[in-house]
Amino acid sequence: MSHLLTATCAVPAAGAVLTAALPAGSTEARRRTTKAVALGTSAVTLALAAAVAGQFDPDGARYQLTESHSWIRSFGISFSLGVDGIGTVLALLTAVLVPIVMLASWHDADPPGQAPPGQAPSDGSFENRRRTQAFFALILAVEAMVIVSFYATDVFLFYVFFEAMLIPMYFLIGGFGDRAGGPESARQRSYAAVKFLLYNLLGGLVMLAAVIGFYVIAQDQGFGTFDLPTLTSAIADGKLVLSGTAEKALFLGFFFAFAVKAPLWPLHTWLPNAMGESTAGTAVLITAVVDKVGTFAMLRFCLGLFPDASKTFAPAILVLSLIGIIYGALLAVGQKDIKRLVAYASISHFGFIIMGIFAMTSQGQSGATLYMVNHGISTAAWMLVAGFLISRRGSRLIADYGGVQKVAPVLAGTFLIGGLATLSLPGLAPFVSEFLVLVGTFTRYPAIGVVATFGIVLAALYALLLYQRTMTGPVKAEVSAMPDLKARELAVVAPLVALTILLGVYPKPLTDIVNPAVDATLTQVHQSDPAPAHPVAGHPGAAPSGGEHK
Repeated sequence: MSHLLTATCAVPAAGAVLTAALPAGSTEARRRTTKAVALGTSAVTLALAAAVAGQFDPDGARYQLTESHSWIRSFGISFSLGVDGIGTVLALLTAVLVPIVMLASWHDADPPGQAPPGQAPSDGSFENRRRTQAFFALILAVEAMVIVSFYATDVFLFYVFFEAMLIPMYFLIGGFGDRAGGPESARQRSYAAVKFLLYNLLGGLVMLAAVIGFYVIAQDQGFGTFDLPTLTSAIADGKLVLSGTAEKALFLGFFFAFAVKAPLWPLHTWLPNAMGESTAGTAVLITAVVDKVGTFAMLRFCLGLFPDASKTFAPAILVLSLIGIIYGALLAVGQKDIKRLVAYASISHFGFIIMGIFAMTSQGQSGATLYMVNHGISTAAWMLVAGFLISRRGSRLIADYGGVQKVAPVLAGTFLIGGLATLSLPGLAPFVSEFLVLVGTFTRYPAIGVVATFGIVLAALYALLLYQRTMTGPVKAEVSAMPDLKARELAVVAPLVALTILLGVYPKPLTDIVNPAVDATLTQVHQSDPAPAHPVAGHPGAAPSGGEHK
């Protein structure tokens, strides 16, 4: 039995404990030690996640590198881990982003007045106890819990970590918020953190009721276990039967929790507050890492455990996704706050992801999985550069900027690349995934696919307007002395830009890994791609050249 998956989860968890136990950061040397330990831990985690991806065989079994350790034997609960292609790439995305977030957040937990040259210092009146150890330990704790969620093959184990990750995120939002808001933002940070926690706890409680209900039904039929492969196989073979009403109720219980986390309209309202009041690094953790657990779980648990209910509710979910695409994009256009603009843009993007999942086509689900990865990379680039911009000026308001490209051309250029990726410019990574989602949706639901394309137009509007208002035009006096990106900041942005371009022109390494898992998921819900309405010459069923279809 391989223990590679356990090691990948355990290293950031152990690193979080070690980082929290280090002596308090009362001196710069101690703070540097804390940061180095946390960054080193995240680097080891990245190496382990890369090793998992390297050992994963796309042509092999659905779940690989499996391991299982009995946990609560009387209820059939175990610490069971295993990866399919989707979990592999999402865990690797998490491991890539965490060290980048740490580098970008290098000074976010420094004491008031310690901001580096060229950045706006805090006045200190609302942050007299910002501990470096706590900040970086919380980031590592989030990483550990998210990776367990992507690797878990026990339904109860997944639920535990799905809920547990809310705690470190709550403290990251409420205790280490954005300094640019000033003293009055302490109340807003508290509100955002509590709203985040309550929304997600409510979703988790509904899911817990569904988990218990599912276990009771399964146990009555001789399946007293939470092991996901066992349960999905029993459902597929007809050995575990759920009545239509029970399956629909259980599906809604699971889906509600995942839709809150995703977030899907109209359960999205916590996200703009949480991202707006967080540091840029924490905002990336929210939307590029934690929220992906929700969409991932829709694929793994909703479709795997409740195939018939998934097909029943798919049209309604597609309508909600479509509303989210248009609604999020429209509100992004009208935002005055940079971070809230990125938050509403993410709501629109999550609409595309969920639409691809429930289109029930191979192109749609493959595109949705790629979208999770590409959105994580492109949004991280856009948000982190926005964070560098905000830290220099000390304001999140778009109107406070102008002419930045003349004084900080590298910062402006990387900000533009992030914006162009967000609007899915061909040649950049999100274009491939968005194209697949739209094609996959159109083949089964043409009207929804057509309307969803308006989201692309609106994305171009909010991304280019933001760049125009902040980076072009006359140089405002407040930004005239703004420094360009430093070496550490370039080290943050460069790999994200490189990945955005690489995956935009050559996505094959990812599609090769995820496509077998997508095919297996479609098989579970007894779906196949719709046949072409008009046969194509050279393919089976096509009319002879020069002839007519009979």
